[in-house]
Amino acid sequence: MKLIILDRDGVINLDSDDYIKTPAEWIPIDGSIEAIARLYKSGWTVAVATNQSGLARGYYDSATLDAMHDKLRALLAEQQAQIGLIAYCPHGPEDDCQCRKPKTGLLEQISQHYQQPLTGTWFVGDSLRDLHAAVSMQAVPVLVKTGKGAQTVQQALPEGTLVFQNLAAAADYLLKNTH
Repeated sequence: MKLIILDRDGVINLDSDDYIKTPAEWIPIDGSIEAIARLYKSGWTVAVATNQSGLARGYYDSATLDAMHDKLRALLAEQQAQIGLIAYCPHGPEDDCQCRKPKTGLLEQISQHYQQPLTGTWFVGDSLRDLHAAVSMQAVPVLVKTGKGAQTVQQALPEGTLVFQNLAAAADYLLKNTH
């Protein structure tokens, strides 16, 4: 199975320091839905690993989060595509859970779900948390300059990090350079 893992906020949809709290605020980044659709139609399974501390902070509930993900799935369905497992951490930074990135619980969940190690799997994110989680699971750290990525790219990145303008550019590269 060809598997790619994406962070959500700042990679697939616009991010906000005020959190994405409603389906109306969940707005895809230009080209991201089409990029996921191209990957899917080329035989890739696309999974998501996302920290959602807004749940712990009380900014929205799980039904609202599900509605945001339903919106993502509906937009992909319009492109005759779909997304796989969406693994999310509902905890806040102070909860010391094992799933909040940069810890590896979400990636372990995806690995177990698909019964596949993540060695060499691309994990596309916009923050150092994403990149460090990828490295911890021997996945390929991929940074996009959308979301927080424009600031992240100015920091010391893990060795081997691939950097792209956005998810569409990352998908283009992946589709041209893999079989």
